[in-house]
Amino acid sequence: MITHIQGKLSEKNPTHVVIDCNGVGYMLNISLHTYSQIPDNDFLKLYTHLQVKEDSHTLYGFSSLAEREIFRLLISVSGIGSSIARTMLSSLTPKQVREGIASSDVALIQSIKGIGAKTAQRVIIDLKDKILKIYDIDEVSVSKDNTSKDEALSALEVLGFAKKQAERVVDKIMIAQPDANVETIIKEALKNL
Repeated sequence: MITHIQGKLSEKNPTHVVIDCNGVGYMLNISLHTYSQIPDNDFLKLYTHLQVKEDSHTLYGFSSLAEREIFRLLISVSGIGSSIARTMLSSLTPKQVREGIASSDVALIQSIKGIGAKTAQRVIIDLKDKILKIYDIDEVSVSKDNTSKDEALSALEVLGFAKKQAERVVDKIMIAQPDANVETIIKEALKNL
């Protein structure tokens, strides 16, 4: 397995780079996050993931080990290929992806092009425990960052309610009961939707 490549940067694009290693040019597919992290100097080191298929060998490059780890976790989920994982890491930072999965933020994961509600739920179900364990995240501390309103809206969207309509109902509930917990907000919203 090729774990990293370092050498002279000979080509830089938002989707890929070419690194010259002793006269051999390696093309690495990258995310926009990695692209933004690449320095302007000639020398570059990227961590890699080699994907071997029947018809191709494809190298993916990452600016950090953390981004590579998130990529590998994402492609382990059924229905998430390398192109969707790369799109996720282009739309969100590795930290946002990690925290979105840890806090079960279906709306955030679903906001990425190419990911529907079922796939977003599968990503969270398959990876939440791994993310919490690998990064030693306390589930309670993640939930504090997410308000009850956001969690309730996410749950209502998953249940099939239109986002705009759910937001109006939840806003009314929040005005009437500012300290309501997620369960209370959802129960009240279901009565009014």
